[in-house]
Amino acid sequence: MKIPFGPKGLVQWLDNEEYSIEFQRLLGAAQEGGSMVAECFAVARRIDPNDYADSWYREWTGIANLSHERGNAAFERGHVLTAQSNWLRAINYYHASTFAFDPADNQRQDALRAMRACARRYIAHLTPAGEVVEIPWLDGHTLEGYFLPATNSFARTPVVVCMGDPGHWKEEYLFKVARYARERAVSLLAVDLLGSGTGSEFDEVIGRPDLETSVSSVMDYLRMRDDVDEQRIAILGDGAGSSFVARGVALDGRFAAVVCDGGIWDMHEHAFLMNRLAPDGARSRGTEGGWPARRFHCPVLVTVGGQGWLESGVVADLFERLKARHPGIALKIFESSETAAAQGHSDNPTLANEYIFDWVADRLESIPA
Repeated sequence: MKIPFGPKGLVQWLDNEEYSIEFQRLLGAAQEGGSMVAECFAVARRIDPNDYADSWYREWTGIANLSHERGNAAFERGHVLTAQSNWLRAINYYHASTFAFDPADNQRQDALRAMRACARRYIAHLTPAGEVVEIPWLDGHTLEGYFLPATNSFARTPVVVCMGDPGHWKEEYLFKVARYARERAVSLLAVDLLGSGTGSEFDEVIGRPDLETSVSSVMDYLRMRDDVDEQRIAILGDGAGSSFVARGVALDGRFAAVVCDGGIWDMHEHAFLMNRLAPDGARSRGTEGGWPARRFHCPVLVTVGGQGWLESGVVADLFERLKARHPGIALKIFESSETAAAQGHSDNPTLANEYIFDWVADRLESIPA
C-alpha cells in the first residue's frame, strides 16, 4: 500500500486531514509501546472512507478489545510483562476510538471505562506499584492522577508532573513518558483536569477562566507526600493548550523546572484578537496582554515542532518578546529534517522526550536532595 506524504508528514486519507493526523499520532506511539505499526495499518485498511466515524470507532475498539483480552490472558498465565505491554496498547487504541465522539456519547464513555480499567491493571503491577490518587481542586470536582514511584529508591525522590491541555487524558502518559521518568530515577504524577468520570463534564471544565489554579492544587498534594522531595518538583505541560500550566507555574514559585508553551499560545491568541479589533487594519504589537505580570521563578523550556500549528518564525518572534521578561526561558524547535516536527512531536515523540527529560533531569540534579 502506497502511503502519501504531504508537507506536514504522513497523510493516510487524502480527503480527511483530522483522521490522518490522529493516525500519525498512533504510529508515532509505536516506538513508545503505545501501538504496533502492523496493527495500525491493519486497522487503517478496514476504515471505510464513506463512514469514517462509525468504522473508526468499530475498528479501533476491536483492536483495543483484542489487546485487552490478550493482556488478561497473559497475566493469568503469569506473564506480567506481556500483559503490561498489551494493556498499554489497549489504552491507546481505546483512546483513539473516541476521537470523533462528543464527550457525552455512550460509546465514548464505554471506551474510556475500558481504557481506565487497563490503566489501573497496568500501574498495579509495576515494580514498585503505582497508585490512583485524588487531588482536591474545585468544590465537587476532584482531580485524579496516577502516581508512579521512582524505582529502587527508599528516600524522597524528585517528581515530574505531567498535565495536558483540557482535552488530554492522563492515561496516555503511561506509554508516552513514564519510562523516561523511571529510567532517570524520577517519580511521575500523571494528572488530567477531567476528574474520575468519563469526561461528560468536559465543557464545564474547559470553559473555566481559572484552569491554572489546578497547578497549585497538584503542588499542594505532592508536598504532603512523605516520598517526594518537595524542592525538586518539575512539571510538563503537554499540548497546545498548556498555557494554563505556564500561568499556574508563574503564579506558584514552588516548582524547580517547567516544560510548557511558556504562554506563547496565549500571546498568539491575544495578538490575533487585537489585530482583528484594530481599526483600519492597524496591527497590534501588544502580545503579552492577559499574561501574568509575575515572572517565572524557575527555568522554563519551550519545545515546538517546525511543522506545528504555529510557524517557526511566529514562535521565535513571540519567544524573543517573552524572553525579555523571563530570561530563564529556553526554546527548542524541532525541524522536519530531524523529525519530531509535527504538532505535539507526534511523528517522533521519542526524540522530543529524550531532549525534554534530559533537560529536566539536569535541572533537578542541580538542586541538592
